[in-house]
Amino acid sequence: MTHPGDPGHAAAARRAAAVEAVAEPSAGRAGAAGGGRPGSDGATDAAARRPPPKTLRRRLLLVVAALVVLVSAIVGLVSVAVLHAQLVARLDASLEQATDRAGRALDDPGGPLPIPPEGADVLLRIPGQPVGTVAVLVVDNAIFASSTIDEQGELVEPSPDALRALAAVPVDRQPRTVELAELGEYRAIAAPTNGGYSYAVALPLDDVNATSRQLAVTIAFVALAGLAGALALGAVTVRRALQPLDRVTETATAVSELPLARGDVELPARVPVDDERTEVGRLATAFNRMLGHVASALSAREQSERKVRRFVADASHELRTPLASIRGYAELTRMHAGELPPDIVHAIGRIESESLRMTDLVEDLLLLARLDEGRELRRDEVDLRQLVVDAVGDAQVAGPDHDWRVAVPDEPVEIAADVSRLHQVLANLLANARMHTPEGTKVVVRLKRVTDAAGDRVRLTVTDDGPGIDPDVRATLFERFARGDASRSRRAGSTGLGLAIVRAVVEAHQGTVAVESEPGRTEFTVDLPA
Repeated sequence: MTHPGDPGHAAAARRAAAVEAVAEPSAGRAGAAGGGRPGSDGATDAAARRPPPKTLRRRLLLVVAALVVLVSAIVGLVSVAVLHAQLVARLDASLEQATDRAGRALDDPGGPLPIPPEGADVLLRIPGQPVGTVAVLVVDNAIFASSTIDEQGELVEPSPDALRALAAVPVDRQPRTVELAELGEYRAIAAPTNGGYSYAVALPLDDVNATSRQLAVTIAFVALAGLAGALALGAVTVRRALQPLDRVTETATAVSELPLARGDVELPARVPVDDERTEVGRLATAFNRMLGHVASALSAREQSERKVRRFVADASHELRTPLASIRGYAELTRMHAGELPPDIVHAIGRIESESLRMTDLVEDLLLLARLDEGRELRRDEVDLRQLVVDAVGDAQVAGPDHDWRVAVPDEPVEIAADVSRLHQVLANLLANARMHTPEGTKVVVRLKRVTDAAGDRVRLTVTDDGPGIDPDVRATLFERFARGDASRSRRAGSTGLGLAIVRAVVEAHQGTVAVESEPGRTEFTVDLPA
């Protein structure tokens, strides 16, 4: 990265602008190819089209429903098929008896009988023939006579289509199912006679089919009732069986919402285990064991951090006295009445300057240690507008080679805060902008009130048009002893604690601090509750 005034900076800036100009039309074409809708809308549409998640409870209920439907279907089909076969067999037995009675009326053991003049009526007037019986005499493949018994016991003539279907039954004395036009399905037997002609007798299948249909409907209703009962019972059973999983989920969610980054964290109560031998019980036991390990690790970490904070605070406190003594002796030596050699004066000056820098470092470490311990800050009414004006004035004196700008409201902006700590936040941000940007950089400090879903806040921004922050450094910018890259800094001697103090003080005031940076623009944003 080149800076303004460096060789080749102008050419590099032109190349960067050309790359951005090429990238923007490409992005526009990509948007047009996508139908002109933002990516977020596409993601929303995809999420809307996505089927609902198949939870474990839903999958178990689907398996139960599928098993009930499968078993009911098998039982129903087998039951209907067996009943239908038995009823057909019973009808065939009646049909064979009717055929035998008709045969005895046409055959004579002494010799063949001629075709009776009554025709097929003789076959139906025999006692015992049931209602709906159809009889036909067939001579040389031609229907000679036919009749059927109606509901009133009268003999009527069937339709020609029904008679042709009955006459086509093979003459082998085997029962067969035939469709007799408007009469419906029949079981028919055709048999020969001694007179050279044949006859056929048929009984209706209406009662058999009606009984089979009634059984199928009954089984269907029973299966539906059983399915509803199985789903209700299954839902209750699955819900009770998965209650430990729900408790595990609730506990895990509660743990995920805890601030585990720092401090002494008290984990929620463990998940109750009904039976450790079950799968869910083993899962809950393992989860409780994991929570115990996590709690132990967090407790050990907190104890270690507390020891480190105490050590830093004690060491910083103990170093203040010797550092003050070193600085005092250096100042006392410089005030010596006699003239000192130049190299001694230089050495004493270096001792004094380094003791001052070491004192600042110790003070910063002590402040961070106190903030880490959670010590309460002073809460006074502070006019941020006046504080910003004063801090920018101090920065202008310290860095006259920068262009300092202030944008504050006309009316006072008062909040409850620690005025000395907020002044340190402003001083650190302005010093950061002064030390890490070249001469002539414009630094603008803005103060305003913001109202949104998070509530009423006061927003303070420090913006500069410097070279920007390296993206690799940006993620750890607010960490302790973090320093910017060499291309951004003009001076050495930074301790790397300035922005860490900014974040610690802002968070102690229940505020937030963030940074956005790109070549030519860097902005620090501090939000404080109003």
